[in-house]
Amino acid sequence: MNTLHERLGSALGAENVKTAPEDLAVYAFDAYTEGNLPAAVVIPSDARQVSAIVKIAREYGEPIIARGAGTGLCGGAVPIEGGGIVISFARMHRLLELDGANRRARVQPGLVNLQLSQQVKGAGLFYAPDPASQRSSTIGGNIATNAGGPHCLSYGTTVNHVLALEIVDENGDVFTTDLDDAGYDLTSVLVGSEGTLGIVTSAWVRLLRLPEATHVWLAAFADIESASETVSGIIGSGIVPTALEMMDAVIVKAVEQAFHAGYPTDAGAVLLIESAGFEEEMNAYESAIRSIAAQRGALSWRVAKTAAERDALWAGRKGAVGAIGRIAPNYYTQDVTVPRSVLPKALHAVEVAARENDLVVGNVFHAGDGNLHPLLVYDKRDRRQVGAVLATGDAILRAAVDLGGTISGEHGIGYEKREAMTRVYGTQDLAAMARVRDVFDPRRSLNPEKIFPSGTQCVEVKAPA
Repeated sequence: MNTLHERLGSALGAENVKTAPEDLAVYAFDAYTEGNLPAAVVIPSDARQVSAIVKIAREYGEPIIARGAGTGLCGGAVPIEGGGIVISFARMHRLLELDGANRRARVQPGLVNLQLSQQVKGAGLFYAPDPASQRSSTIGGNIATNAGGPHCLSYGTTVNHVLALEIVDENGDVFTTDLDDAGYDLTSVLVGSEGTLGIVTSAWVRLLRLPEATHVWLAAFADIESASETVSGIIGSGIVPTALEMMDAVIVKAVEQAFHAGYPTDAGAVLLIESAGFEEEMNAYESAIRSIAAQRGALSWRVAKTAAERDALWAGRKGAVGAIGRIAPNYYTQDVTVPRSVLPKALHAVEVAARENDLVVGNVFHAGDGNLHPLLVYDKRDRRQVGAVLATGDAILRAAVDLGGTISGEHGIGYEKREAMTRVYGTQDLAAMARVRDVFDPRRSLNPEKIFPSGTQCVEVKAPA
């Protein structure tokens, strides 16, 4: 009988199968979590080859882990137990069809998020979901985690923009789902399932028309509380900006040092606000939002007068995580969501948890929908700091749940947060979810050890040996 590697090589070509330890090691971790070496890494070019891979994997009893760009934050695309076959979609990165009349496109899962908008811009269209990692994360990975981004406040998350899917199931069979199909909405079931129900090989996604005008404003405040009250005031007034982002003093200083975008480094917090639509509406939006900010103690109000200024401010916001490297060699990003009305309490809980564990924390997040991303900065070589990060991250999760929030806003559950699922779901709820998975993947061969708790420890931050 041929070996697994020989069978895979025969199906895909030996050059598309990676087996050397140094090649496998690249796929044993994502943006934070370190897992174990897979048995093989395969790089298919189309759905037919993905189908063949799954059938071979089933024959040899190997699990399948689908992987995009590896930018995930929760261990969702790494082998946990060791072994298994990682399917890399690095070669399935094309825009297959553009249907401008119906504002939609069919794309392969390995297409980078930002590249989709760049490729359809000439048709006056864009793809709305824009996670901070959009320059590197892929559409397939975004679908797996139901990614959001700054503009999800107005446009919604990935699930609101996926119209149809082509899927390879655990048997290796190819099927499609479509929002227009009668019966159950399987498309929405699959979005956010983190590769545990099927492997996406292409997707029809919704495109939006580029707005006539886009205005960006920056409001500075003495503290996070004033900025948070402004967020509640804006949304409470019935105004829903395209994006409403907050950064605290720690992040602002790091961003300004890295990008020189014009952020005020003496502010305790800033709000980056964007509204898009018709030009004739913009003055009224600015007047209303600026008034709300002033009533809550805004120290300054800046208008991005040119496209270059607007792009610079956004480059600072989306580059905030990278800028943290100026503070410490490592950082850990938490991802929780709370009601907007309790933002001050949630941020206070983050500050207290970090202070009690003697850590520096920077807050940069989607304030409009209460999706927090505290960045805990530390040195991974220091065992005390590693333990402090784990303790602080856990305290933030608990605080979010206690305040009526949840344990993930857009990064998924993966391996890192699966134990925390019991904090927001009861046994019956988890059992119902497990039954859904059993329908699609009764052998648990698709991305095993993810989402559902099993009592294992968090591995996102790992102490040095």
